Amino acid sequence: MQLTNQVYVRHHGGKHAVTGSCHELVINGGAILIDCGLFQGAESQQQDLKVSFRCQQIRALVLTHAHIDHIGRLPWLLAAGFKGPIYCTHATAYLVPLMLDDGLRLQLGLNRQQRARILERIQKQLCPVDYAQWIPIKNPKQRYFTYVRFNPAGHILGSAYVECKLPKGEVAVFSGDLGPSDTPLLPDPVPPKRADYLFLESTYGSKHHESIKDRGERLSAIMNRSLTNGGAIIVPAFSVGRTQELLFDIESLLHQQTLESRLPIIIDSPMAAKVTQAYRHYRKLWAQEARQKHQQGRHPLNFAQCIIIDSHQEHKRVVNRLVSTGEPAIVVSASGMCQGGRVMNYLKALLPDKRTDVLFCGYQANGTLGRNIQQRENVVWIDEEPVEVAANIHSISGYSAHADQSDLTKFIAGCGQHLKQLHLIHGEQHSKESFAAYLKTKYPDLEIVV
Repeated sequence: MQLTNQVYVRHHGGKHAVTGSCHELVINGGAILIDCGLFQGAESQQQDLKVSFRCQQIRALVLTHAHIDHIGRLPWLLAAGFKGPIYCTHATAYLVPLMLDDGLRLQLGLNRQQRARILERIQKQLCPVDYAQWIPIKNPKQRYFTYVRFNPAGHILGSAYVECKLPKGEVAVFSGDLGPSDTPLLPDPVPPKRADYLFLESTYGSKHHESIKDRGERLSAIMNRSLTNGGAIIVPAFSVGRTQELLFDIESLLHQQTLESRLPIIIDSPMAAKVTQAYRHYRKLWAQEARQKHQQGRHPLNFAQCIIIDSHQEHKRVVNRLVSTGEPAIVVSASGMCQGGRVMNYLKALLPDKRTDVLFCGYQANGTLGRNIQQRENVVWIDEEPVEVAANIHSISGYSAHADQSDLTKFIAGCGQHLKQLHLIHGEQHSKESFAAYLKTKYPDLEIVV
């Protein structure tokens, strides 16, 4: 995609769908890569993990955040010859090794030593930087050909959108994944003062989320129903972001005494436990409401009723107990799209029980088990075996880590009068087309590229 005579963008993923984000910005022959993510769901069946594009001219990799669909192809990028710096925020640099270690273990079955060798090389190339700081990127002749700057995106801990300086004073902005407004744990994203070219995610470009108040009320109703009727509530949650938002709301419901204190909250994801520690470590990145609660002596991500399951033996005991007793419990377990991880065992064992509730709080990509369950299919396949779905299925959009149509529109409006082109990426086709049609009614003169 040509932006000017000197600047163009190549998309290597995340252009036509929601996963595999990878965008190459070329300026006067030099290039930077924004994200290098893994394809998931139906997209993964059509894509090779091997990096097929040339990376010799790429001077730097810029990571917007640590979700696997934005960082998962990083080992393959290094294997293809990339030796440049990897810029990201400090919190993202903390999370990247955790996420990749888990991914390499699950995807490739690599042992600890094999994973350690790969992660050691990645950590040597990681260059953590502060928000709001311009970072110079040099070309082979050691001249600066662009500057990049990270700004809080409100999506997960450490997430950022990226500003890139172009010739003649212009600016290209890559949104990464933008978070919604008014969430209590992370601050809202603030649009850049100038964007001439905006590459904007559109995951929920055609939808509106529930309010924060509504999501809490629905969560309380579902949980208290479980206490009355028995049965477990299974929450397939992303280790980064959704698990912490859920813990925050559960602590609030317990504090307000709108949720029974005898209901066990089981976090059965070693990765989620590690990431939650990272959230506590980077408390300075929390939103004001969360910081105030902590100052009052409350622990919104670490309360007494929260039970962490560590070993696989413990995990199996919990699954067997819930099957045999039907006792109420909230189980938060990865993976968020039900494509692996410990949540698979809970689903296989408990989906046939009509007392079970399955609560989806995040996006379910096309072709994933999570999408099949969310669409209320009568039978799903787990471990190549048919599993009847008798459980109650719920989706709470208020827990989405992505901005909805209103928030995305607000971000566009804040980008200033210089905006020449809006490129809608990171969304399914119907979502992008619907969002583009809506935006044309508000900005008839703006060039919108779907």
